[in-house]
This record gives sequence, structure tokens and C-alpha cells, in this order.
Amino acid sequence: MMVKCLEGVKRLLVAFINCGEYDKLPWGLRNPEAIASKTVFSVSEIEALYELYKRISTGVFDDGLIHKEEFQLALFKTSKKGNLFAERVFDLFDTKHQGILDFEEFARALSVFHPSAPIEEKIDFSFQLYDLKRQGFIERQEVKQMVVATLAESGLNLADDVIESIIDKTFEEADTKHDGKIDKEEWRNLVMQHPSLLKNMTLQYLKDITTTFPSFVFHSQVDDA
Repeated sequence: MMVKCLEGVKRLLVAFINCGEYDKLPWGLRNPEAIASKTVFSVSEIEALYELYKRISTGVFDDGLIHKEEFQLALFKTSKKGNLFAERVFDLFDTKHQGILDFEEFARALSVFHPSAPIEEKIDFSFQLYDLKRQGFIERQEVKQMVVATLAESGLNLADDVIESIIDKTFEEADTKHDGKIDKEEWRNLVMQHPSLLKNMTLQYLKDITTTFPSFVFHSQVDDA
């Protein structure tokens, strides 16, 4: 079931990448080298991502920033559909906590999903996804909230006792300190024992974005090192 939650992240990002054609907008990408240095992307990949970013950022507000409504529009095709899952992912992307995503936040968040990104970054992001209260550990109720939200987003409906049973088994295995919560060390151990938990934290598309999505590429002014 936790794999199912992370699969939702993957679907969301694929929805972004498949947004379609774009129109050239008045603002430009500044200092792509600096942004690339903070991610696993090359300069040309940063430029390709910027074209994708521009397309998403005009969904509702034409201001060169991605608002939560535009984030939900890319995922659900409507800006009015509320969902805990989508809001949680948006919050993790929104590292400056301003309610909007600038391009650097967008690029750095997607970098975690690159095949070459360090596994520790993937573990940390997936842990934060469940740590709704930002307490540094995951509580049972937080897991249930995310599972229920993911099921709702997927159109699935499981009886409450089935969900409770799934969570019981998860905590039985993960909560090795038997304190009713999963800390980052326990989460890391669980993930290392079950690598499939992170399979949706990698998007192969991002490795070859400049060739897989040529419509997003424009002539670079900077040569990749």
C-alpha cells in the first residue's frame, strides 16, 4: 500500500511531463548553470525543464510561477479538486513555503526523481511525504491519512478494517523500537529491506528529457561541461 502512495507521486510527475505543447512566454531562464549545480540535471536538461515549467505555470495565472491551483490542474485537470495527497506533494516541492513554486524549487524537487539522484535523497523525500506534521517521525494516523487519500485519488475503496490491517502489518515490521511511530532510521531500514518502496521515486523520463521530449528543447547558450 505504501508503494501505491509513492506510485501516485509518479503519476503526478508524468502528468506534468505530458502537458503538451507550449507557447514562448516573455520571461526567461536566468543562470541555468547555477540551478544545474544544485541538481543532477545538466544545463541543457534544466533548459528543457524550464519549457515544461512555463507550460504548467500558465494554467490559471499567467505570472511565471506555479500556484497550487495550477499544480492540481496538471494532476486532476481541474483546479478546484482538493486532495491531501496532491497538497502534500505540493508542500514538499514548495521549500520556501510561499504557496507557489518558482523554477528553482521545481527543478530541485524533480531532481530527486532523476535516476542518478542519490538514494538518500529519495529516502528522505518519501519519508517527508508521510510525516504530515513535520515532527521527524511518522505516526499511525499519518499513514492512514495518506493511504486513504491515495485510494480516493485512485478511485479505490477499501473497508476500514482492511486498511487498519495493512497499517498493522506495516508498523509491525517497521516500528522496530516499538514506540508506536516510525522514525527516519526505521524508515530507511524498511526501504533498504524492500527497495520496491522506492521504485516510484525514479522517473526514467528525466534522464533523457532533452531527447525524449524534443519539443521542450531550445538552443542552449551554454555548453554542458
